[in-house]
Amino acid sequence: MSKAPIAIIGTGIAGLSAARTLHDAGQPVHLFDKSRGSGGRMASKRSDAGSLDLGAQYFTARDRRFTDALRQWHAEGSVDQWSPSLFQARDGQLTPSADEQVRWVGTPTMSAITRGLLGELPVTFSCRITEVFRGEQFWTLVDASGASHGPFSHVVVAVPAPQAAALLASAPKLAAVAASVAMEPTWAVSLGFATPLSTQVEGCFVQDDALDWIARNRSKPGRDGEFDTWVLHGTSNWSRQHLDLSKEAVIERLHGAFAELIDCVVPAPEFTLAHRWLYARPAQAHEWAALADAGLGLYACGDWCLSGRVEGAWLSGQEAARRLLENL
Repeated sequence: MSKAPIAIIGTGIAGLSAARTLHDAGQPVHLFDKSRGSGGRMASKRSDAGSLDLGAQYFTARDRRFTDALRQWHAEGSVDQWSPSLFQARDGQLTPSADEQVRWVGTPTMSAITRGLLGELPVTFSCRITEVFRGEQFWTLVDASGASHGPFSHVVVAVPAPQAAALLASAPKLAAVAASVAMEPTWAVSLGFATPLSTQVEGCFVQDDALDWIARNRSKPGRDGEFDTWVLHGTSNWSRQHLDLSKEAVIERLHGAFAELIDCVVPAPEFTLAHRWLYARPAQAHEWAALADAGLGLYACGDWCLSGRVEGAWLSGQEAARRLLENL
C-alpha cells in the first residue's frame, strides 16, 4: 500500500472530520486551506472588539455519532451549551421564543472545535488549490500561484459545492452533482457598543426583509472583550440582492434594521465589521452523505451533501473517510 499521504482540501468541519478519522485509522494526511486558519464557516474572526462568530452561530446534535463526538469535545472543554434569552421578531414585534432546542457553541471561540480537530495534523494555509489531476498512480494539486503539491494517493475535496465542482473535474459525474447544488449567500455584520445595550435579547430569529438573525456575541460562554458585541445576519434573499454592495453600505443598512427592531436605544457603535459569505448554506438538503469515485480515489464531502448544518458537515466527512478506507 502506498505511503503517499491523502490530500484534504478544506479545513472546515467536514474536511477535519474526514482528516481526523483517516489519521486515527493510520493513514497519513495533508490538509490545504485558502484561509490563514482552520474553521471555514465555523472560523472566528479576530477583531478590535475581540473574537467574533461571524459564520455558524451555534449548532445542534441529533445523530448519535455526532452526539458522541460532542460529548468528547465537551469533556475537552472546546464546546459548551449556549442558552440565550431567545426572541423572535415578526412585523417589527419582538416576542419571547418558546424554542427549547439545546444549542452548542465552541469555547472560547467557535473555531476552538476545528483547532482541536486539526491538532498537529500537517496543513498548508493561505494556499488556494485551483486544480487537481491524476497521473498514472498519484494525484497532484496545483495552487493559485502555479506551484504543485504531491504526490498524493487520494484526494478529499471539502469545500463549498461551487468550488468543489471545479476541483472534481477528473470525475465528471461528481463534478456535475456538485455543480447542481445551489448555495445561498449571507452578509454578516458585527456591531460593538462601548456601553451594553439595555435589552434582554441575546438571540433573535427575525422574519424581515433584510435581517434573518441577531445574536449578542458576548452572551456565549467564554467570550470576553470590552465591547457589547452583536452579530447580524442578512437574509439570503437580501444578501443575494445586495451581493456587491460596499461593506460600509451593508453595515449602514443592517445597523438601521437592527436599531428599528431592538427594544432599546441604540447609540452609534464604536466598532463595525462586515463579512460576505458567498456560500453560506445550501439552498436545500440532500441525501448523498458524500460523493465518491473509488476507482480514481477522489472524494467530496461538506454540509451540501447532507443537511446544511454543522452536524451534516461532520457526518459527511465521516462518510467520505469511511468510503475511502473501505477501498484501500
